[in-house]
Amino acid sequence: MIINLNFVNLPPLRHKMTIAHKIADRLLEIQSVKLNPGQAYTWASGLKSPIYCDNRKVLSYPKIRSEIVDGFVSLANQYPDTGAIAGVATAGIAWGALLAEHLNLPFCYVRSKPKEHGLKNMIEGHLEPGAKVLVIEDLISTGGSSIEACQAILAGGFQIEGVLAIFQYEFGIAKQKFAEKSLKFQSLSHFTALLEQALLHKIITSNEYENLKSWNLDPQKWSEDYQLKQLTI
Repeated sequence: MIINLNFVNLPPLRHKMTIAHKIADRLLEIQSVKLNPGQAYTWASGLKSPIYCDNRKVLSYPKIRSEIVDGFVSLANQYPDTGAIAGVATAGIAWGALLAEHLNLPFCYVRSKPKEHGLKNMIEGHLEPGAKVLVIEDLISTGGSSIEACQAILAGGFQIEGVLAIFQYEFGIAKQKFAEKSLKFQSLSHFTALLEQALLHKIITSNEYENLKSWNLDPQKWSEDYQLKQLTI
């Protein structure tokens, strides 16, 4: 289902419309990202969260898929020494392959764990010795899976140019982890832009906007407060 984002009779924009806001619109339009502060989602970790992101869904929409790839191409141009593209399994594989095709570069993907048989590879595909690799993810939350993929690439004797993703939650822990490993990362869109567009299109209220703004500062506390509130209802 596609949401009709009606731009008629909307209040004036309070922010500059950037690529981050445009991509946020697309993710909201096809409900690839969902916001629900009143009935939170449960993540695999058990945390309660007001946001759920499934960027695999974008692949089903050719026009939006092309916009995402164009965005990746624009970011990739900031890394002119890139010699290969690597997708992080599993959600980053398709996006990495699409970007590699556009840039006419070699492509590989990085497993979450070594194959249990055969050559027991972590990296699938061929890279030239010492290749400078641009890593592609669909989503960055804490940064764990991206950094593990980068470590596997580095262990293979290759270099990391940077990590690109469609969306990030802007967690402080992610910024910290990437900084500790001296890794660059960027995303086409992010949580702040998503909230601004959701408020603009009246998907959320101003009160919900303020509530949601506090979530990514401390998701653990938000989850605990939410569950406590549910017990009192």
